[in-house]
Amino acid sequence: MTKPGPVAALALCLILATIPGAEAQQGRGGAARAAPRSDRPAEKEPAPAPEPPPAPYDRDLMRLSEIVGALAFLRELCTAPDAGQWPVRMKALLEAEGVTPGRRDRLAGAYNRGYRGYALTYRVCTPSAQEAATRFVTEGERLSHALASRFGG
Repeated sequence: MTKPGPVAALALCLILATIPGAEAQQGRGGAARAAPRSDRPAEKEPAPAPEPPPAPYDRDLMRLSEIVGALAFLRELCTAPDAGQWPVRMKALLEAEGVTPGRRDRLAGAYNRGYRGYALTYRVCTPSAQEAATRFVTEGERLSHALASRFGG
């Protein structure tokens, strides 16, 4: 499970600010207590390092992550012998390519999208689930070979 990002935290604060009575619940009756004042100037946290520009292969890498997520679900559902390998492969991909927290979150999000998309569709292994898994293996092989041949590795 990942930590909520700054956007999620800001969204939560905005939602709480718009709920009537949220201030009263926080104050527990009576006036809100003022924060103690300090004579020291407030120390600012250093700004996070800017996110580097996306790599030219990021789009393909996100698709590959989504495919791995779908295969993690489908191969487990159909009790394939390689079912346990797909989450391990995604972990290796995250370790190799998740160089910044934002990029790591995007890769994990793509994996989760692939996994959840098929978890909503299939409850039991069917011939169409097996066919989808076969097509994903083919597409994943094509993508990984293309990435390796164009960008090294």
